[in-house]
Amino acid sequence: MASNVGSRAFQNARLQKKHRKQADELMSHAVAAYRAGRPAEAQAICGQILALLPEHFDALHLLGVVALDSGQLDLAEQALTKAVEIEPRHAEALSNLGLALFNCKRFEEARKCQERAIALKPNLLVALTGLGNTLMRLGRPEEAIAAHDRAIALKPDYADAHCNRGMALLPLARSEEANASFARALSLNPRHMEAMFGKGLASINLRHSDDALAAFDAALAIRPRAAQVLAQRGRLHQQAGRFDQAMPDFEAALAIDPLQDVALLGFAQLSVIRDNIAPAMDACRKVLEQNPRSEVAWTWLGECFCKQGDLATAMQHFERALEIKPDFGDAITAKIFLLDFMPDTGFAQHQAVRREWWTRIGSKITRRPPPVRDRDPERRLTIGYVSSDFRNHSAALVFLPVLRHHDHQAFKVVCYSCSPLRDGMTERCRSAADIWVDAWQMSDEELADRIESDQVDILVDLSGHSAGNRLPVFARKPAPVQVTAWGSGTGTGLPTIDYFFADPVTVPEAARPLFAEQVYDLPAVITTDPLPGWQPTPLPMLRNGHVTFGVFNRIDKISDPALALWSRLMAALPDARIVIKNGALDDSLVRNALVARFVAHGVAEERITCLGLSTRDQHIAQFAEIDMSLDPFPQNGGVSTWESLQAGVPVIAKLGFGAAARAAAAINTAVGLAAFVAADDDGYIAIALKHAAQPAELAKLRAELPAMVAGSAAGNVETYTRKVEEGYRRFWRLDCASS
Repeated sequence: MASNVGSRAFQNARLQKKHRKQADELMSHAVAAYRAGRPAEAQAICGQILALLPEHFDALHLLGVVALDSGQLDLAEQALTKAVEIEPRHAEALSNLGLALFNCKRFEEARKCQERAIALKPNLLVALTGLGNTLMRLGRPEEAIAAHDRAIALKPDYADAHCNRGMALLPLARSEEANASFARALSLNPRHMEAMFGKGLASINLRHSDDALAAFDAALAIRPRAAQVLAQRGRLHQQAGRFDQAMPDFEAALAIDPLQDVALLGFAQLSVIRDNIAPAMDACRKVLEQNPRSEVAWTWLGECFCKQGDLATAMQHFERALEIKPDFGDAITAKIFLLDFMPDTGFAQHQAVRREWWTRIGSKITRRPPPVRDRDPERRLTIGYVSSDFRNHSAALVFLPVLRHHDHQAFKVVCYSCSPLRDGMTERCRSAADIWVDAWQMSDEELADRIESDQVDILVDLSGHSAGNRLPVFARKPAPVQVTAWGSGTGTGLPTIDYFFADPVTVPEAARPLFAEQVYDLPAVITTDPLPGWQPTPLPMLRNGHVTFGVFNRIDKISDPALALWSRLMAALPDARIVIKNGALDDSLVRNALVARFVAHGVAEERITCLGLSTRDQHIAQFAEIDMSLDPFPQNGGVSTWESLQAGVPVIAKLGFGAAARAAAAINTAVGLAAFVAADDDGYIAIALKHAAQPAELAKLRAELPAMVAGSAAGNVETYTRKVEEGYRRFWRLDCASS
């Protein structure tokens, strides 16, 4: 018996020796195949070796590396895990296992492997910079930079480490420093695709769009199927308003990698802009399935619910995004915008969320020392206007009259245009300025530098928290006096902005202590130019035999409470008709959904007319068919209110509890139409019923109203501009006195 056991052991030993010899020969072929760029051959040979010797460390290690290179992550992890079990002190194998775990997004496990590798071999460059990448994904960018710096100290010409260092600098908003790291990597390896990609990312952060596009194009020339580069180029096109170029990039990225998160989110954002909500929600959910902590996906999913009118769910998603990333500006901005649309919210909640932006973002921005200026209180002042809306946008209709009527003897006007989009309105704004600055490719720091070098005395924000705002510039306070005006008209929450142009109705005295800015009253919170070539039209009710109400506002302003109240009004006037006009109504889904909401409240479909996109002249001409306009709430009309009044069509408004819910009432009051402002729902109905029953009086008002508007301080744009300039002069005198 004993001799049989000994014989078997002897035979096994001989077989093992034979297998090891075969394995050594095969291993040299496997290494040669790998180095010659034949990974499939190397992998097959490793498989032969492991069939002979399942615990052959070198074969397992090489198999793991080959699998890692080819994206076979499960195989890579299995092979490398077994290799490390066999030789737990092999630093390179630990480092490669860390990389496999990193690619599997198991970052904490990856970190432990990489740290073990470095403990065994402190000068292992690939482990050091790999650890840096892992630490960045774990949200520890400062430690990541330190790891990359250790690698660079050991090998100053290590291009990968310079590139990875740049990537770690990006989330810290140190984009200029990141750009320098990418440039160093590219000087060492001009075809370093990742460094070229990083340069594009840094340039986006710095708003250097042309540089970003050039970098992404160069990266794609090196690696045409780089999904992340295609996605970021799409994002760049999207930010520049080149939607027709953005979508193909997103689609190309998703064809390569169906779960590419930037492409999915870009696709979602474009879909929301185009009112294609279902595919947008699907894209957001795909991102959240793979990364439940994507603050961007939660925010855009919230925007989808906003579009559907589910404001409560939208708010929950915005709050979830802020739990993940408390200083995520897009989510705070979304909250600000949403609260203005939510019934039963008022000044306290609205200003609290604006202060939230300041606490989480603005207060972290370094304020500049007070700029030195000539303190003569009566000298010519330089006024700087900052906006992304010097173009065909409703905000431009509000501030263009002031630009056009400034006294250029007393005020030098500088416009800082922060959008790449240009049109006929852009040229009209430009012609009204003494100096025009294309600032859309300036970083916040660069724009603040330019404002200081232009010696701006009073800097005016024309956006509030609306899209394209440059509030981080105002947080730096590059001008002695700063004002927010017109574009949003609800305050900013920034203590670095000194004044807010409003009026006594929009912001009553009791609410003013809630504002970060000092409220300064104008005749109305906004004005607009008179309608060009408008001629009075007869009252439609006289020929139709019934009253026609008009709602020429964005569809998302038609809240459930407003629609319910209008339906009550339609029930009280069974012959009445309602015309709703907005470009979104060209979409049949949006149109059908709106009509269905009315039908659900008992309003017959044939009593509702929906009109879509048109030219502005066609839009204005449609008021000839309207007897009275119905102002939505809680988000009122602004420009639409002025247009209706200037066309002779009175606007029925309800006085709400926040600035956005009181704008129409303020405009009505300013032109002498306070009788059309209701305190509550019953008052709103009563105003409509009263005037529907008095067609002769309504016809008389229709004929007189355009002159009433033009004769008011709010409606006469020259008078209005003088009031604005009185404010500027007062602000400057006070600043000189305080200095």
